[in-house]
Amino acid sequence: NSEDVRCKCICPPYKDHSGHIYNKNVSQKDCDCLHVVEPMPVPGPDVEAYCLRCECKYEERSSVTIKVSNVILLA
Repeated sequence: NSEDVRCKCICPPYKDHSGHIYNKNVSQKDCDCLHVVEPMPVPGPDVEAYCLRCECKYEERSSVTIKVSNVILLA
C-alpha cells in the first residue's frame, strides 16, 4: 500500500531559508534529500551543503494492523 511507506526529511534552517519537513512516497534506496526535497529551496551551488544538513528516514507502517488494533480497542 503506497500510504504505508514514506521518506521523511527534516531540514533545519539554512542561510535565509527556514527549516522544513518534507514527506514523499519513494523506495528505500531513494530516501535521500535529492529525491525527496521538492522544490529544492536553494540554488544549484548550495544544494550539497543544504542536503548534508537534512536528516532523512525511511518509514514503514501497516495500516491494516493499525485498523485492527483500533477495532479491538473500541470493542
